[in-house]
Amino acid sequence: MTAEFHPVEARTPDTYAPVAVGIHGVTRRFADQVAVDGVDLRVHEGEFFSVLGPSGCGKTTLLRMIAGFADPDAGRIELDGVSMVGVPPYRRDVNTVFQSYALFPHLSVWDNVAYGLRRKKLRGAELRQRVGEHLELVQLSGFARRRPAQLSGGQQQRVAIARALAAQPRLLLLDEPLGALDAQLRKQMQIELMRIQREVGTTFLYVTHDQEEALVLSHRIAVLNAGRVEQVGYPEDVYERPATRFVAGFIGTSNILDATVSGSADGWLELTAPGVTRLRAQAGERALGHGEPVAVTVRPEKLHLYDLDGAEQPPTGWCALEGTVLDVVYTGLSTQYVIDVPGGGQLVAFVQNTRRISDAGTPGQPVRLAWDPEYTVVLGEQGKRP
Repeated sequence: MTAEFHPVEARTPDTYAPVAVGIHGVTRRFADQVAVDGVDLRVHEGEFFSVLGPSGCGKTTLLRMIAGFADPDAGRIELDGVSMVGVPPYRRDVNTVFQSYALFPHLSVWDNVAYGLRRKKLRGAELRQRVGEHLELVQLSGFARRRPAQLSGGQQQRVAIARALAAQPRLLLLDEPLGALDAQLRKQMQIELMRIQREVGTTFLYVTHDQEEALVLSHRIAVLNAGRVEQVGYPEDVYERPATRFVAGFIGTSNILDATVSGSADGWLELTAPGVTRLRAQAGERALGHGEPVAVTVRPEKLHLYDLDGAEQPPTGWCALEGTVLDVVYTGLSTQYVIDVPGGGQLVAFVQNTRRISDAGTPGQPVRLAWDPEYTVVLGEQGKRP
């Protein structure tokens, strides 16, 4: 079968690569519960692709079907353009790294990495070379004779990655591999994973519930909710232009306003919302008529805070509203403000600490919030773009 070619939608959009994993209308049920519901995805060769979603959204079930540990009830999965229907796990050119590491405690680091290679009948100099190369890849050459119990959690995770990559699979599946590590070690291992993937060029399909982890690691992200794909895109697109209310609320912090279309011109929508003096957004693909209800979102870091009577005021044409400071939380790099908007609920603004905290707003202070309308995003229905 001829490989299907698509551009790699990553940070190098001029690069082209074949589809490594094709997921076509895949559904998986458990009794009366649908765990994966008609998922369609394409993962390109050499991508670091993440499947992101909350617990119970179906992401691990999807990974298990790709690995061959479970069969879809409908749809098909293709690896390098070849259908995997009826193909057992050991005949798929795929390896998996689990959160639990699954190392053999009675074997040394060297023997753990060599285990799969020995089962493939590698012996002698070739075996020694392959194991040595992969221990060097994960920077554990000096730990070859240690047992897993003598290693830190991060080192054990690197052994598991070396063992999985030593067999040179076409696809590496990673199921929440950093979930058992503390926050600082997770960040270190994120950098290590990016380096390793870049050096070996193997396609990584990574499952996680951690939004920041997915944004940091991935070329592209698929956001799952209740077994369905809500959005697929670059990290910056998924964050800056969430497709649905779920994506906006799940990834980072977002302000969501319920509004009504009051007019449109030149690709822009004029909107009305309780407590907002002016609200504009770029029109999306979905046609919206006068009086139609919509939901829009704007990220807290896009908001600017102004004194009502101050000399500095927002530029003409910006979205704007007035409210009262309810709470102020100092976080170091920025200060978080919770603003009560009469009739419009509460909004959150992040203001970078480029001035003394004593100069900032205080609870009870009336303020004006404003932002460039470019950052107002119209949200689509669940699973649909606006």
